[in-house]
Amino acid sequence: MNITHASFVTLPVADQDRALRFYTETLGFEVTADVEMPPGRWLQVAPAGAQTVFTLSGPGMGSFAPGEARGIMLVTTDVDADCGRLAAAGVVVEGPDDLPWGRMASFRDLDGNGLMLITERALEPAPE
Repeated sequence: MNITHASFVTLPVADQDRALRFYTETLGFEVTADVEMPPGRWLQVAPAGAQTVFTLSGPGMGSFAPGEARGIMLVTTDVDADCGRLAAAGVVVEGPDDLPWGRMASFRDLDGNGLMLITERALEPAPE
């Protein structure tokens, strides 16, 4: 196998412009593609410098239903500060909580897609 990375993650949304505002204004992502093409608008966003992008898939772009994406983990250097910013923007945030693999919180985008924030920590080796 010669896989090097994931190219994109599909986030099904009901309204691409509304989702675009959330991902750029609230999460600080950048637009990496915004192209009209059959069967619809190809819209992608990503954190600055990220290798994997998020496709905001609107109506007509596959059989995806808004809100069905789950378990998407976003790594941050300061989960507490980011949770504070999300809450100030009106986003409902659960956590953050301390877990063996890091400090983690969860939230949903405007369509109900489930996202998580994590500040990772090194795992301790298992005792012998």
